Amino acid sequence: MTVKEVIDGFQEGAEENAERDAYANELFQEAVRIGMELNTKYHTPEETREIMGRLIGKKVDRSFRMFPPFYTDFGKNITIGKDVFINSGCHFQDQGGIEIGDGALIGHNVVLATINHDLNPEENRKNHYAPIKIGAHVWVGSNAAILPGVTIGDYAVVAAGAVVTRDVPAMTVVGGVPAKVLKVIKELPGAIPAEEKEERYEAAV
Repeated sequence: MTVKEVIDGFQEGAEENAERDAYANELFQEAVRIGMELNTKYHTPEETREIMGRLIGKKVDRSFRMFPPFYTDFGKNITIGKDVFINSGCHFQDQGGIEIGDGALIGHNVVLATINHDLNPEENRKNHYAPIKIGAHVWVGSNAAILPGVTIGDYAVVAAGAVVTRDVPAMTVVGGVPAKVLKVIKELPGAIPAEEKEERYEAAV
């Protein structure tokens, strides 16, 4: 059994597999154990990168910076680009997949949640997974929550305290609950006009 097989098991329509579930539980406990190692004593930046590499199951670039504590319940479905900064108190629920682009800044206490539960009582709160993708040079403000299936475009800004339920266009500032476009930072060649971009986003929310 491999980590990839466990991740594939989170996809919609995956058949039940007792061996896979057992290995998934081992990985959950490993994430808890490594998280405790990370969060309960001081580590140098180099040590922090090494521990994060073990937590996510892949090498972390030497440009990565983080202020612990950091929390995740799985860890092995997180991908982190170069020159990424994660501030303290963040919670990444990553079974559905979390990708963070180069140069992204993640503020205090940000929640990235890739799991929803089924609303139908007959489904007994079954899990549904969808990935979160944070583009290059995105800035996510403190206490923001980004929900399953959301993609945030390059150079976008998520205001502090926002709850992001829909994709965020590149070069925009979004905020509020649910988040809506507050400002267009810069028009790109051939881009949708700012007013139309805001109208489309607000209609989708």
